[in-house]
Amino acid sequence: MTHRFLCTACGKCCYGQIPLTVQDAWVHAKRFPLAMVWSPVREGSKDFNSVARFGTVVAMPKAKNLAVLIVPTAYLPPTFACPELTADNLCAIQLQKPARCRTMPFYPYREEQFQAELLAPRPGWLCDISAAAPIVFADKQIVERDDFEFELQALQEQHAIILRYAEYMFKYTPQLRESLAKVAAKPKAGQVVTSLSSFLTAIRHPDTKSIAAQQLPLLQHYADQTAGQSDLHDFHRNYLQWVKEMRFLVDRV
Repeated sequence: MTHRFLCTACGKCCYGQIPLTVQDAWVHAKRFPLAMVWSPVREGSKDFNSVARFGTVVAMPKAKNLAVLIVPTAYLPPTFACPELTADNLCAIQLQKPARCRTMPFYPYREEQFQAELLAPRPGWLCDISAAAPIVFADKQIVERDDFEFELQALQEQHAIILRYAEYMFKYTPQLRESLAKVAAKPKAGQVVTSLSSFLTAIRHPDTKSIAAQQLPLLQHYADQTAGQSDLHDFHRNYLQWVKEMRFLVDRV
């Protein structure tokens, strides 16, 4: 069976959070307010094995084990456009855009045989899946693979760093395990968000001060943008807290 897809540059997918590779997070630290997003899935899910391969597995004594993705993310509210989305819905950094944007709508965190499910446009998206669009998926495989393979390799290469971060967080933030269990128990998939500063500290990044300095004005900007909006309370609270953390890193390191 074949599936067709063509991006029409409607810009609808350029809103909200953008999962990044670790390398893309550093490259774009001056563009995006960054956070670490933890997304758990329960054992038995079709995505459990692929999530475990790129994330970590959390043993739950009284429930099914969890596989957890831990992803550097451009932490934007769902109604906020990517800061590099132009007025005519084009990408202002087309030649330097993150791997995630290049691979869309495919997603290396999911087993390849299930990628066809991602080709159905979400409500309001104007992706072309008509007979005029090119075939992009056939016989349970992606046809044009370069971008997919590039992102996949980046995820494989960064896995050791992600595991080191997970070990650090479970050691110094014992409540994290319970938070992940609560999120995983909800009918709709959820996430736990931690700060980029914790990641920088855990992996002892040599350019921590520079990255923190780039993040500081961005986080303050988004704190100002989300102030007074009740539906964005969590975003606003996090931005404010992370401003303090980044300022501490700039002054300390």
